[in-house]
Amino acid sequence: MSFTGDLELLPIVDVVQLLHSTRKSGILRVRCHKGECQLVFKDGYFVSANHLNNRIKIGKILVDLKVITPEILDQALMAQKEAGPSQKPLIITLIEKGLVNEKDAYKGLEQLIEMTVVEVLTWKKGTFTLDMLPESVTDEFIYYTGKMNGEIKIDTQRILMDALRIIDEKTRDGELVEEEYAEGEIAQEEPESGREAASLSLDDLGLADIDRLETRIPEVFSVLEDRDPGRNLRRELEKVASGYSVQEREAYALFFEELSLSSTVTDPRMNHYIQAQAQSILFFSADAFYRYAVTAVCKNAGVLVFATNEDENLDLIIEQSLAKNSLPLLVLDAPQSDDENFSQERISLLRRQKKEKYPQIGVIQLATAEDNAFALQSYDDGALAVLPRPPHGSGADELAVDTISFLRVFQSYARRYAAEKGNSLTWELRKCIRTLWGSRSVPEVASALLQFTARIFERSLTLIVREKELVAEKGIGVKADKEQGATPAMRFRIPLTNSSLLQNIIHEGCVYYGKTDDAMIREHLFTEIGAPSSTSILLLPLKSHGKPISLTYGDFGEASPKTIDFALLEIVASQAELVMENFVRQKKLEKPSGKE
Repeated sequence: MSFTGDLELLPIVDVVQLLHSTRKSGILRVRCHKGECQLVFKDGYFVSANHLNNRIKIGKILVDLKVITPEILDQALMAQKEAGPSQKPLIITLIEKGLVNEKDAYKGLEQLIEMTVVEVLTWKKGTFTLDMLPESVTDEFIYYTGKMNGEIKIDTQRILMDALRIIDEKTRDGELVEEEYAEGEIAQEEPESGREAASLSLDDLGLADIDRLETRIPEVFSVLEDRDPGRNLRRELEKVASGYSVQEREAYALFFEELSLSSTVTDPRMNHYIQAQAQSILFFSADAFYRYAVTAVCKNAGVLVFATNEDENLDLIIEQSLAKNSLPLLVLDAPQSDDENFSQERISLLRRQKKEKYPQIGVIQLATAEDNAFALQSYDDGALAVLPRPPHGSGADELAVDTISFLRVFQSYARRYAAEKGNSLTWELRKCIRTLWGSRSVPEVASALLQFTARIFERSLTLIVREKELVAEKGIGVKADKEQGATPAMRFRIPLTNSSLLQNIIHEGCVYYGKTDDAMIREHLFTEIGAPSSTSILLLPLKSHGKPISLTYGDFGEASPKTIDFALLEIVASQAELVMENFVRQKKLEKPSGKE
């Protein structure tokens, strides 16, 4: 079983809580620019960990806790070495030889896990992969406890709470500083000379013999040992595409190397989408290679993606996304005749269930060229599109060419779909309202209105209301490319006269959109920023106690005017006014009462 995703959409706290609530067992690999950490779960509980820092190992932790001496550690390491293939994990060796008591061993393991969790909780960007293990081999990941009372299962929720508390304290004390790395650079820790070897062995993880596992924990982090991306890529393809020929795997390796050389995120709308995270892809497939390939092309296009082969994960990710005001695009892979869990009947049932449970979700169905009836049924079930793709498995040399063509088309489709959804005004309204209610000052409120206006109009500008004039503040698309964002305050002034449209809007406090030939706007505003090709403009007041304190201006610049949903503008204006009232109310509550 496998489950992969991106920390930008699903933070590691949510991932760990998801694994705990669903009682998953397996290895959670979390990777960012600094390297990789691993957390091992049994039935949703922590049982082991592998820290990014090569110096943080169970033996050193026990020495630092003063529950064993360096000499005892050397003795246990020697005993492991002499045991050869039958050696047991270091912590078990210490217990069985009576060199550490059970309680202290448990304390050391708990600290190792906590330190690893604290590390990964600080990562805002990166990826995670959960390799879920079959029940027949899951027990290999449990400490063979010997004298210990049953399995070691460390409370997941308590570790999370402790880790979050530690992070809060470090943040408060200024000890938590995000490290900067050059693009593609991986941070490395120098190995500590002496008693614990530089290589990070399986015993350092506290795990027993795992020869029978389908997916093994590497004895040394490959990211610290091998920086050749081409070699790492081919190693990965050997795992996920083992049934393919050497020639096919090489063709795929060259394709993915070509992808990595340049980013395809060139559409400005996509750049905005990535920031807003309005859309992600949830890919359901039994094919390990296609899960890997779809994840690769989506990430290259700047689209957040999850991939899984367990249908129970679908609801979990959809509901997590909905909780974050996001909605993933569900992509269902083509059925497989040799797998009843991925048969046409099963995929069709799953598709109908998800559309019934989440009517708003978009569904894309993949199908092979000969599955005409299945494709038609997919449309009947509400699929947005049915994309043809090459059949599963290895085949003729042409299959690799066809598969690469499909991946290119799928990447293009995913990028356009995400851009369109990221450009949705409904999403922008949601985002704007969240930003407004998260604001802590009047400038932040004005900035939220400016950003929302810029999503509709080519040019936008904040105008501060004074007694007899307006003062130009920041603008977007004014005297600078729109994609550069807000410009510094422009500070030019527009006088207010009784006969001007500007004065009327300030007096009435209503949102205005329409054509104008107002002299003050033409002679003072357009003189400074240039006249738009159409005189259709927006004036959106930000009010405090019913009185406008700023106007957000918008026009279409050199572009042609488009239809405006006036109701959205009124909603944003009313929400901003409520936020301003809340500011005033809070100030009154914070103001100390006078002496009696």
